[in-house]
Amino acid sequence: METYGIEKFGIIGPKAVYRNLTPAQLTEAALRRGEGTLSTTGALVVTTGKYTGRSPNDKFIVDTPAVHDDIAWGKVNRPISKEKFESIKGKVAAYLQGREIFIFDGFAGADKKYTKKFRIINELASQNLFIHQLLIRPTAEELAAYGDADYTMLVAPGFKCDPEVDGVNSEAAIMIDYEAHVIVICGSQYAGEIKKSVFSTMNYVMTKENVLPMHCSANMDPVTHETAVFFGLSGTGKTTLSADPARMLIGDDEHGWSPDGVFNFEGGCYAKCINLSAEHEPDIYNAIRFGALVENVVMDPETREFDFADDSLTENTRVGYPVNYINNAQIPGEGGIPKVVIFLTADAFGVLPPISRLDKNAAMYHFVTGFTSKLAGTERGITEPQPTFSTLFGEPFMPMDPSVYAEMLGEKLDKYGTKVYLVNTGWAGGSAAAGAKRMKLPYTRAMVTAALNGTFDNIEFKHHDVFNVDYPVSCPGVPDEMLDARGMWADKDAYDAQANKLAQMFADNFAKKYPNMPAEIANAGPKPV
Repeated sequence: METYGIEKFGIIGPKAVYRNLTPAQLTEAALRRGEGTLSTTGALVVTTGKYTGRSPNDKFIVDTPAVHDDIAWGKVNRPISKEKFESIKGKVAAYLQGREIFIFDGFAGADKKYTKKFRIINELASQNLFIHQLLIRPTAEELAAYGDADYTMLVAPGFKCDPEVDGVNSEAAIMIDYEAHVIVICGSQYAGEIKKSVFSTMNYVMTKENVLPMHCSANMDPVTHETAVFFGLSGTGKTTLSADPARMLIGDDEHGWSPDGVFNFEGGCYAKCINLSAEHEPDIYNAIRFGALVENVVMDPETREFDFADDSLTENTRVGYPVNYINNAQIPGEGGIPKVVIFLTADAFGVLPPISRLDKNAAMYHFVTGFTSKLAGTERGITEPQPTFSTLFGEPFMPMDPSVYAEMLGEKLDKYGTKVYLVNTGWAGGSAAAGAKRMKLPYTRAMVTAALNGTFDNIEFKHHDVFNVDYPVSCPGVPDEMLDARGMWADKDAYDAQANKLAQMFADNFAKKYPNMPAEIANAGPKPV
């Protein structure tokens, strides 16, 4: 039996080892093992049990002298000792003895100058199908010449940690040893942990190679190849807006910006399914077919039809599929130097302009701030909109100090003259808590299109004194009144109070988290009065 080097991790005597099976073979194996069922479209459907999303309190970085000074240690980047890591890794290896092992050898990084080889060792065939579709798949020739991986990941959701014995927080642990190039995931079946561990690894190593790693989607014009990137937290429309029928999709989540342009870290997409419809998101809807892995979407056991509106398992319902399931995918996932950068936010306070233009310092301010908001009622105790500030629009996956990434962005904006816009995909005319309506997707698409094609270059802008940004007075396809955030409110005093409240939240967050940022960046943010 070929073991593909798994014995070096202490995995001795596996029942069987399968390497780079096809999606059909992996789907068949998952069904045989009782890991999921098929939908009417042929997609493999699984439930992930207790963990239906990432478990940030269970993520650790191994603290070794070689990387200690590089890491921004704290609540996000939690240290674990080398000894505890090795102990858990050994227990995971022992757990995998005598079991079927599914290996996927793939790549992260579409630009071959920066490609890294990742070997993913899975307990579950369904998770191996997921990462097979999410990473870049090698050709037969590339697989034959694959050799040793740059990074190896052990994934065993069936192994549960003992927090008291193992020195972790729960039965789950997601641990990265940057020095040893080894990642261990156990206790959680949520496939996103695998994807984000690859991302967290690339976000460390790419900075050493003059590549800005970005939690963003990217697309490009099919004729001019002008490229745009979209930053945004979950629920802001990053995947939806980048899947534009008029443009080529480079990727939906993880990219690098090198001196040559933008390239996708992945070979697939991991899209949210809540309230998914063929009308509003046809590309994603049509990607749920054979070879896709669907997580935690409620499906009728008899008809095998999905109920995308049912959030009884979780609101974080997901589907993973290869990027070529999108009709206008750009393969390989490479584009040019970004002409436009768009920061997306879903402002439930209803006060940010629908679109505004940012200069370099304001761009760096909003990059490190990473604002969106939670809705009232989404969590117990939340009765009004709550701000969410996620550094770099991806704080859980950025191991280094925010200034490292912000300075890289600033340098690139200066060098290439890239334009930056802040787009509010949230509420207008009032707050979400007061029953206001969310910005209509066709209006947001029209504003994004105007930003991408240079329409705003010839349109008048006004300054918003509180948020310290400039917003356009007109946009093709959008009623003029929709562009004036304050004008949309019937009660102007209520708007002013809410705007100043949010601006103060921005200021307090920035002062607390980034006290050492240069004054010109701090001064480019909102100014409560």
